Amino acid sequence: MKKSVLLLAGTIAMLGMWSCKEKPQTDDIITKRAPEAPAPKGTQRMSDFTYEKTIEWMNGNYTITIHRYSDDTLPQTQDEQGRKYYDNKIGLKITRADGSEFLNRVFTKTDFSDFINNSYGRNGALLGLAYDRVDGSNLVFGASVGSPDSMSDEYIPMQVIVSASGSVSIKASSQLDSGNGEEPRDELEAAEAEGM
Repeated sequence: MKKSVLLLAGTIAMLGMWSCKEKPQTDDIITKRAPEAPAPKGTQRMSDFTYEKTIEWMNGNYTITIHRYSDDTLPQTQDEQGRKYYDNKIGLKITRADGSEFLNRVFTKTDFSDFINNSYGRNGALLGLAYDRVDGSNLVFGASVGSPDSMSDEYIPMQVIVSASGSVSIKASSQLDSGNGEEPRDELEAAEAEGM
């Protein structure tokens, strides 16, 4: 029996030493990976926005209001991955200091069809319209048509020119200009600078 107790004590001591043995350390850091958000299903909408600015033009103050909103009655557009989006309409309203309307017009992508002959122009959405500058007796706005994906930088820049008589013309633009002597900026940078 004495032998059994000694054998049992020895076994317990060995197990104790074995369990206290230092475990090998590694520099690996194990973290849990956040699950990826599922891809949105169905047709997406770009966010709506409204922008307002008062400017001095033709010896008076004018208020420019730009409102972009998606419209499900327009043909659908798509981004580079083939995700479907509703196209946008953009309303441009210019009012005089007394509140009377100088111009009230809604633009769709078809207004820019002469300038959108590549795939992200044909398949893309009307992205934006932003006030740029006063150029003599004209107001100049930057406009763009391109991928509706907010992470994309694929777009076609154009200019919308409003004359002192209220006529509107559109022309191609190689880049959108800030018009204030600084380096030219793209539409997103210009919009951010204006607080949109």
